[in-house]
Amino acid sequence: MPNPVFTTQPAATAADRFRTLEPAPCRAEADGSPTPGRRPPTVLVIACGALARELGRTVEVNGLANVTVDYLPGRLHNRPERIPEAIESRLAGRRHAYDRVLLGYGDCGTGGRLDELCRRLDLERLPGDHCYEFYTGSVEFAALHDTEPGSFYLTDYLARHFDAIVMASLGLDRHPELLELYFGNYRRLVHLAQTEDPVVEAKARRAADILGLEFHSVTTGTGRLEAGVVSVALGVARSRP
Repeated sequence: MPNPVFTTQPAATAADRFRTLEPAPCRAEADGSPTPGRRPPTVLVIACGALARELGRTVEVNGLANVTVDYLPGRLHNRPERIPEAIESRLAGRRHAYDRVLLGYGDCGTGGRLDELCRRLDLERLPGDHCYEFYTGSVEFAALHDTEPGSFYLTDYLARHFDAIVMASLGLDRHPELLELYFGNYRRLVHLAQTEDPVVEAKARRAADILGLEFHSVTTGTGRLEAGVVSVALGVARSRP
């Protein structure tokens, strides 16, 4: 079941990173090489605040001076129906100032509305149904989920902000009796770790203890997320949905 809320990998060549991309509607798709005879496009990335550290590092490490990143609050994942409207509002009057606009979102529980927005405004988005797939890949995430459907997932961001995004947003800090209602069908907490950080791991373990779940950790790195952003920034050709 999905969440009620929502070792850095070794450096690789651009072409290597592009080959990690997976199909998704309205996707940022790469064929392994930049579009010939063109300058790098100006790119606006509108992304979930939960990706701020990883996207910031991607832009810095790869020297993507042509990329501007604008973040929306991570707490929107508790109200996914508001995500498309928030993106369109943030984009108002800016679309034609950029060659390409990439959404740092999966479908994220919007029921296909983000893909409709992509088609209407000529936007792209990262491949995957949610941010967990940005790190694990869709096939790997499906296998992980099939192993234990009753899994609750935390990225590094969600582990750091567990008290605010999970406990406070769901009212569990004020009404702990609701824990069973929200998490009674879960069996384990899976920490999808972008870095090998003992402080973040300790926070994820604490979250598992609070929720009364078995703790499981998977080191994902950030390679797939980086590949999607770099491919757009370098002007790699994309197919239309």
